[in-house]
Amino acid sequence: MKHIVFVTLKLLFERKRQTIVAIVGVSIGVGIFIAMASLMNGFQKYFIEQALDVNAHITLKVKDEFDKEKILKKVYGDNSYFKVYGAKPKELKDKIVDYKFLIEKYKKDKEIIGIAPHLTGQGIVKYGTVDKSASLIGIDPVMERKASVIDKFVLNKKLDMLISDKDSIIMGKLLARDLGVDEVGKKVIITSSYGITHLFKVVDFFESGITMLDQTRIYMNLKTLQTILNKPNEVNEIIFKIKDVYRANEIADRINRETGYYTESWQKAFRNFLQLFKIQNYITYMIVFAILVVSAFGIFNIIMMTVLEKKRDIAILKALGYENIDIIKIFVFHGIIIGFLGAILGCLLGYALQEFLASVNVSVEGLVKTKGFALDRNPLYFLYGILFAFTFSTLAAFYPSYKASKLNPVDIFRSSV
Repeated sequence: MKHIVFVTLKLLFERKRQTIVAIVGVSIGVGIFIAMASLMNGFQKYFIEQALDVNAHITLKVKDEFDKEKILKKVYGDNSYFKVYGAKPKELKDKIVDYKFLIEKYKKDKEIIGIAPHLTGQGIVKYGTVDKSASLIGIDPVMERKASVIDKFVLNKKLDMLISDKDSIIMGKLLARDLGVDEVGKKVIITSSYGITHLFKVVDFFESGITMLDQTRIYMNLKTLQTILNKPNEVNEIIFKIKDVYRANEIADRINRETGYYTESWQKAFRNFLQLFKIQNYITYMIVFAILVVSAFGIFNIIMMTVLEKKRDIAILKALGYENIDIIKIFVFHGIIIGFLGAILGCLLGYALQEFLASVNVSVEGLVKTKGFALDRNPLYFLYGILFAFTFSTLAAFYPSYKASKLNPVDIFRSSV
């Protein structure tokens, strides 16, 4: 085995420039893979963590699926053909009539660790001459703490002010910025969709890091919102916090069957974003795959050129007693060494890129708002990068190695005479 390694290293060092280029190509592919995987998955995990923290794991609400052909289907069956004109959706009572009973029932469920009622509605919030539309959410602060981690996102930790001061609100940080409300204590006017106007004091700000929420949400006392929406003692949502967040779909379906109300898991609520993340991952892996394929062709060309240039040397080795498998090992080791050195340098490059991205002090505001890049420093990315490098470099070396093993020394010596 030592003599095979010796011959392999001799061939490598004879073509230093080409070898270095191949190693650099592999290292760039591995480094970019590590950096992109860290960046993309870090962003996705940050978004999911924020979404899980600020939104319910499961939401129970009133939702009527309007089917204008429903009655005719019951009478004539699904196989009948008909067309309905002028149908109007029925008037829907946007309330959960038995919400107190449901809360008491699911408090005893072992898979549910928190439950809280919500009343939601739309309104216009006005400060000075500026007005913005807002999503109004009425909560019971005591129950809300058990069903979410809302305290984590309330900047000055004054959630209990909603209990002591019924005319107080907690406003999304970006919504406050758009209105010009730059400090607590300011008073704003909120007009509900029912035309009821009320004066509120901003006692705190809410900042989740998810732009679409921070630009629209206003939290207030449940009783207060029931008053301005003219819905006394009503709620239209119940939120659940569960032990295993990845069983949300299963538990939501069970609650739906037991209550008859529409239930929505966090996966269903954010399905568009989760699908977008899958597409992002496909694009990332396609880019890295393309880089590694180009690197593999570089390794293939180097080894193939070496085989063509060293035909006489290969013939001498075979004349000295080297078997076909020995020749294959020499050139496969050639590719493996390039892959190994490229993987090591690629890991160092990937780590350096991670450190660089972590050091960039920039405020990112888009789908989510973060200070700097959210990175996922999973060591598995380095392992995957090494495996990719070894796989591509070994595959690239195999065919030239096979061709070298099939060279006939007699033909080579005869042609060189």
